[in-house]
Amino acid sequence: MSSLIQIHTEVADAIAEGRPVVALESTIISHGMPYPQNVETARAVEQILRDGGAIPATIAVLDGKIRIGLDDEALERMGHGAEIAKLSRRDLPVALATGKPGATTVSATMIGARLAGIRIFVTGGIGGVHRGAETSFDISADLTELSRTEVAVVCAGAKSILDLPKTLEYLETQGVPVIGWQTADFPAFYTPTSGLKVDHRADKVEEIAAIMAAKWDLGLSGGIVIANPVPAEFAMPQEKITTAIDQALAEARQQGITGKAETPFLLARVSELTGGTSLATNIRLVENNARLGAQLAKAYAKR
Repeated sequence: MSSLIQIHTEVADAIAEGRPVVALESTIISHGMPYPQNVETARAVEQILRDGGAIPATIAVLDGKIRIGLDDEALERMGHGAEIAKLSRRDLPVALATGKPGATTVSATMIGARLAGIRIFVTGGIGGVHRGAETSFDISADLTELSRTEVAVVCAGAKSILDLPKTLEYLETQGVPVIGWQTADFPAFYTPTSGLKVDHRADKVEEIAAIMAAKWDLGLSGGIVIANPVPAEFAMPQEKITTAIDQALAEARQQGITGKAETPFLLARVSELTGGTSLATNIRLVENNARLGAQLAKAYAKR
């Protein structure tokens, strides 16, 4: 194992013993939610995984190491995100070499998880093809990572601030299976459906575990998207969230906000425009994904 990786003792023991382990990202803590809800949510999600029989492994870069599993002090540090960089694949070497702290996005978390031997990762929503990408070429590195790194990602679909049809098309081109958990519809983060279809519906975690094993046993590189719709009781009304997203996107264009700064800006602005209800939905869908992630980790560990 590289000297640049530091695995928490609890996580390392669980991996060595073949027990269920689930990776968690840290960008959602540092850049996805305000303090203190971010740290509270991080702790709640870790507890949900423990209650479900899995060991949580939140991933971040601190003190020149990719940390696999964070203690309470590190979670608090990530929650005060003023000096915490947002790290994708391209940013990892710089953060590690300079010793600067960083929160891992979906792509960087997948890398950390794979290096540690963790096959299942729970997040809120994956990145994707941004609206207007036909001229801006703004496509999240999450999608490229999904095409090359063998980790299954449990999510509530892709963030609805994105161009969802193009996102699914890109995943198809890259050979990434998109599995709907008890649904044939691709969820749109804040809402259970986008009106788009997934590649395959699965109603049992054992089936998803079998798909994971079959893909990787064949030597097919890349991950799998497990799309888990936000529960209906926590979903946003379609018209309300669409209006808020459209306004936030317009403001981002007016202010020239692009690249890695765009998603945190849009999520924060949508929360403001919805009076905080979108943040509440975000928290609930992450918790819901953690419950599924724990079940899947147990099913995959049995194999």
